[in-house]
Amino acid sequence: MKKWRLMLCGGVAAMVVGCSQLGYYVQAAHGQLSLLSEARPIDEWLADPGVEGKLKNKLSKVKEIREFAAKELGLPDNDSYKNYADLKRPYVLWNVVATEELSLDPVQWCFPVAGCVNYRGYYSKDEAQNYAAELRRQRYDVQVGGVPAYSTLGFFKDPVLSTFIKYPEGELARLVFHELAHQVVYVPGDSRFNESFAVAVEEAGVERWMAKFGNEEMRKAYAEWEGRKTDFLALLMKTRKALEANYERKVSDKEKRERKKEIFAQLQDEYKLLKASWGGYSGYDRWFAEPLSNAHLAAIATYQDYVPGFRAMLQKEKSFGKFYAAVKRLSELDKDSRTEQLARFAQPTPMASGDALTTVLR
Repeated sequence: MKKWRLMLCGGVAAMVVGCSQLGYYVQAAHGQLSLLSEARPIDEWLADPGVEGKLKNKLSKVKEIREFAAKELGLPDNDSYKNYADLKRPYVLWNVVATEELSLDPVQWCFPVAGCVNYRGYYSKDEAQNYAAELRRQRYDVQVGGVPAYSTLGFFKDPVLSTFIKYPEGELARLVFHELAHQVVYVPGDSRFNESFAVAVEEAGVERWMAKFGNEEMRKAYAEWEGRKTDFLALLMKTRKALEANYERKVSDKEKRERKKEIFAQLQDEYKLLKASWGGYSGYDRWFAEPLSNAHLAAIATYQDYVPGFRAMLQKEKSFGKFYAAVKRLSELDKDSRTEQLARFAQPTPMASGDALTTVLR
C-alpha cells in the first residue's frame, strides 16, 4: 500500500524551508489538527447508542488487534489507534508522486525530521491535483493517489479512521501492524528501508493473528486478497523492468517515448486478463484512474526490495524484541552498509529451508 509520513514543526519548519513552502505547511498543520479534533476514544463510540452495530463490531475488533500488536508483536503500547475519527471522505490525504519523463527515479521532497521522501501529501484532493498540474506543466510524469492511513511516528495519537475501518479483518490487522512498525524504527530519508521493514512486520504479524483468531472463511478471504496483490505486484514489476530496459537503450528520446506508450498499453491489456482471472474483482481499477505514467511505478520497489532481508533477520532472531533491536542497530549504519547487510541476510544458506521461512510469511 502507499503512505505519507507527516512531520509537523509548525512555524519553525516554515521558516526553515522559506516562504515558498509556507502554504504547504499551513495545509499540513490544519489537516493534522482537524484529524485529531475529529477523533474520540473508541470506548465512547462503543457506548454511544446512536452508532450502528457494524461500526461497533469493527471498532471492537480494532481493540483486539491493538492489544495483540502490543502483547504478541512487541509493538508500541501507546495511544495510537485507540481513538476513532469519521472523516466523511474516501481518503485521509492524497499523495503526489513525480518522475522525469524517461526515468523511474521519483522526485524527492525533504522535510524537517522526516527527511526526504518520494511523495508530497495533501489533505485536499483539489490541492493535490493543482500541484500535480503544476508538475505536469514542467513535463514531469505524475500520479495522484489516495491514502487511507499514515503514521506520525508516535508524535501524535494516530487514530483509527473511517477510510480503512471497513477493511476485512486480516487487512485491518495488517494495516495497524504496518503503521505501528514505523514507530519502532524509522530512518529519515530512507523510505525503502522503512517501508520494507514495516511490510516484514505486517506479514509476520498477520500470520500470527490468523493462527490465533482466524477461521476458515477469514483465512480464505485473506489468502485471496494476498494472491491478487501478489499477481498485481508481479505485473507491475514486469512493467517496471520493461520500462527500465527501454530507458537504458541507446536510441533517441522519440523512440523511447514510443516504446513507453507500447509498454503501458500492454500493461492495461494484461491487467484486463488478470482481472478476468480474479472473477472480475475491480479493487485495483482505481490505480488506472489517471493516465498511466512512470510515477505509477516509481514507488513499487520501495515497499518490497528489502523485505526478504528483514524476513531472514526475524527468522534468525526468533523473537520480535530481538528482531527490533537488531533492526535498530542496522538503522544506525550508513545507507550503503544497511543495504549490504540486508542483501547478505536475504541470501539463502544451506541450513535455511523454504519451510523454515514460512514462520515469518503470511
